[in-house]
Amino acid sequence: MGEKINVLIVEDEMLIGANISLQLKQLGYNVSGIIPRGEEALETIRNEQPDIVLLDINLKGDIDGIDTAHLMQKEYDIPIIYLTANADESHFNRAKTTNPYAFISKPFKKLDLQHAIELTISRAIKGHSKRINHELNTSFVLDDRIFVKHHDNMIKIIIKNILYIEADRNYCRIFSKEKEYLLVMTLKEMVEKLPPEHFLRVHRSFIVNISQIDEVGNTHVVVSRRSIPMSKNLRPELFKRLQTI
Repeated sequence: MGEKINVLIVEDEMLIGANISLQLKQLGYNVSGIIPRGEEALETIRNEQPDIVLLDINLKGDIDGIDTAHLMQKEYDIPIIYLTANADESHFNRAKTTNPYAFISKPFKKLDLQHAIELTISRAIKGHSKRINHELNTSFVLDDRIFVKHHDNMIKIIIKNILYIEADRNYCRIFSKEKEYLLVMTLKEMVEKLPPEHFLRVHRSFIVNISQIDEVGNTHVVVSRRSIPMSKNLRPELFKRLQTI
């Protein structure tokens, strides 16, 4: 199932938070919440684990945005974009210690927000962060999901819901339980990027999700009623990966 990228907004001025939320939705992202306090944000992050956090530096309460970031990073490697109306030297130097992906100075335009998020995604891909692994410029992979560019938006597909992937010259078609997605990527490139514990190339034109295999024949496997050809030389590797009796 494809889903949009989740962005958590941590902003204590609710009018600003609501405006940011509206702009994010117009840009094709999902807003997982607007949280006014750092303590509440940490609880939401534990429960929701958003993909990106937009974090106001000058939060009211016992902990500010930078303290919130430090506490979050003890448990999670989630990209941070700071929001600030007062980027003085002291705050900036403290904020740098949390390795944010971008800063946005208030007031800002929709284009500033769009560029900051796109740069965050780009930096996360290039930086091989623990949470986000390299996946070319059209998709990237997290521990349990793959993000793909679809109709100008980045959406996520839960890995366990992927059935199989078929080569179509310089393209790949991802078949999930509910939808089909087309990527500008060769099958060889896709093999290199997907988590190997879940996927195996069984033919020059097909990758299958091992957990979705329903039947194995001499020259094919069956996934969700689709018969997929299997190369003879790749059959032994499949049997190594399957639990057989």
